[in-house]
Amino acid sequence: MPPTLPFTISPATEEEVRSGDLGQHLREFNYRSVGEYPQQEGIRLNAKDADGELVGGLRAIVFLHWLRVEVVWVADAARGQGLGSRLLAQAEAQARGMGAIGAALETFTWQAPGFYAKQGYVESGRITDYAKGYDLITMSKRF
Repeated sequence: MPPTLPFTISPATEEEVRSGDLGQHLREFNYRSVGEYPQQEGIRLNAKDADGELVGGLRAIVFLHWLRVEVVWVADAARGQGLGSRLLAQAEAQARGMGAIGAALETFTWQAPGFYAKQGYVESGRITDYAKGYDLITMSKRF
């Protein structure tokens, strides 16, 4: 059995989370390997119909010169009209303007792997049966 270390582990306080100290320590560690890089920046896009109703959107970050797409959603009534492609293309263009060299995302087999493949993304990893009966697919694309 390994010896007990003189450390305590506890949930971070809200003040500790807001301080960003943990992230700063990690960045300083990372800089020793890959040099300095900008802090992550968010990309937030919404698509609304003529009545101002939300019919689609995208949430992503640019970090370490990569676009990380976190959420893409298009309402059922708006699907098949190119909205998802437009959202993704706009996010990619924004990310390239921020210095990104590629994009990565995760999608379930019941979601949109075919859609992303049509946009030039290729499968780079898979966890089978992540959700009962469905795989989680990691996809990426270099700009």
